[in-house]
Amino acid sequence: MLHHVEIYVADLEKSRLFWSELLELLSYELYQTWSGGFSYKYEDTYLVFVQTEEKFLADGYHRKRIGLNHLAFHGGSKERVDFFRDKLKAAGVNLLYEDRYPFAGGENHYAVFFEDPDKMKVEICTEVTT
Repeated sequence: MLHHVEIYVADLEKSRLFWSELLELLSYELYQTWSGGFSYKYEDTYLVFVQTEEKFLADGYHRKRIGLNHLAFHGGSKERVDFFRDKLKAAGVNLLYEDRYPFAGGENHYAVFFEDPDKMKVEICTEVTT
């Protein structure tokens, strides 16, 4: 079982605004806060967000480099995935693969894909049975 994932971010406050609302809608609860980061927990797993040190900011993040490609969260139902898509779109979040929504992940995979403030890909999905 996964214990936690730690993600370094370019702008802690931008990330806090983005991730806090999203994770709370996904039933995560604020777990820890400190001057250089924060975390959200769901059951026994938590996500940690930490401000990247200035000297490491220059190269930025890109999901196609070695390392984390994206985080995917259970959406629960097609309606719930649609709810997230509508909310993200209204907030001006960059949605990915819009031309293939909601089946960009395959015919049995109903999902919305989008980017966080550092352009990390995030997915909220549910499986579709035929």
